Amino acid sequence: MKRLGRILFGIGVIAILFSWSSCSNRSSSVMGLQVTGKVGEILVVCESDIWNSEVKNELDTGLTQFILPYLPDLVTFELVHRTPRKFEDGIKRFRNILFVNIDPDYKGEYGKIEMRDDVWAHSQLVIDITGKDLKQVLETCQLGLDDVHKKFDRRDWKRIMDNFDRNPNSGSDKVLADNFGIKLALPDGAKVVNSRTNFARLEFPNSSRPIDFGSGGQDAGTIFTGIMVYQYDFSDSSQLNLKNLLMARDTMLRYNVPSEIEGMYMGTQYVDYVYPEGNDIANASGKIKGYEMRGMFKFLGNGRAGTGGAFWAFHFVHPKKKKLMCISGYVDAPPTTSWTHPLREIQAVIRSVEFTK
Repeated sequence: MKRLGRILFGIGVIAILFSWSSCSNRSSSVMGLQVTGKVGEILVVCESDIWNSEVKNELDTGLTQFILPYLPDLVTFELVHRTPRKFEDGIKRFRNILFVNIDPDYKGEYGKIEMRDDVWAHSQLVIDITGKDLKQVLETCQLGLDDVHKKFDRRDWKRIMDNFDRNPNSGSDKVLADNFGIKLALPDGAKVVNSRTNFARLEFPNSSRPIDFGSGGQDAGTIFTGIMVYQYDFSDSSQLNLKNLLMARDTMLRYNVPSEIEGMYMGTQYVDYVYPEGNDIANASGKIKGYEMRGMFKFLGNGRAGTGGAFWAFHFVHPKKKKLMCISGYVDAPPTTSWTHPLREIQAVIRSVEFTK
């Protein structure tokens, strides 16, 4: 009976989770204001006794999930706490806000989770978790935070994608359309540095990279980012498994992505703790389904290993061209610099893909 009760409770929470609050406050003044805070942060607004309880452990577990298999470790979100009294005008425009409330007057049998869009700023996502007491709040977090994480996660990369989508980029757009029959949302100033019939590489501009203050200066060149697009003949679905995709990747990179050091090229790291991982995903519109792959790369050759970084790729089949296509983003950065923002940019670009013909 207790087990049945928990199942029914879970169904109740999930049903509430997918309903949007009617209090979205989409005024013209709000729509003109931009969000604040860093990519990869959630502002948690709750009283200190909630934050210092078991609820915080649930929030850490449910919302600060690792993006694998990167090294150094990379989490989807970091949590920033404020009490309601310290939730002032300057931080109300924070990009992702989670309110955790205890309301003694709340009469619901189960806790509730509500979502509000564009409350104090454009593209802001605000989620409220409410229960009548601490126990109900904790149970709601235990059963509902996975879906809350998915909502914040999608909003974080889609916010970047929508921003990129406003940037005209005729040179890159033409290469992608003519050679591959696709279009992508790209950062302003992205440029094609290598283009062949079945391969293209685009570099992202310095302005899209975070500034590293660790050395005492503002070196915008400490992080190198960009994407590679390549295609090859599609024969059957067996090509879309991890092993075969990695073999094709290594062949493509060996011949198309040389290092500045003669004889070296971009390769894949196959060390156990950063061995590439993958899963099925779809693009932002849900119209293109394929296989996502994440891992680490390193420049190889001449019997030595050079610098490296992270890659994030999306593989899919172009139905008209009968080609298996890959969009693979890369981030080459020192371990002392956060990779969160540039990797989120790569994720946004990958998910933005659409067919042009």
